[in-house]
Amino acid sequence: MEEPAEVRIGRGQRLTEAVREDLELYGVAELEERIEMLQGEIVRCQAQIERKRAGREAADALFGSKG
Repeated sequence: MEEPAEVRIGRGQRLTEAVREDLELYGVAELEERIEMLQGEIVRCQAQIERKRAGREAADALFGSKG
């Protein structure tokens, strides 16, 4: 008998599922914890954007801007 194929999760799918989750099921402490986690994720995303912008600026400075 074959094992079931591993299901691939698309990029951003977990975030999409989390956003659609029913918050009515959570208590105040759980919601506060969720907010802290989301704020941490925002900071992480902002840092990644800055790294990507810095990399792009360095490449543009080295090779010249194409746009």
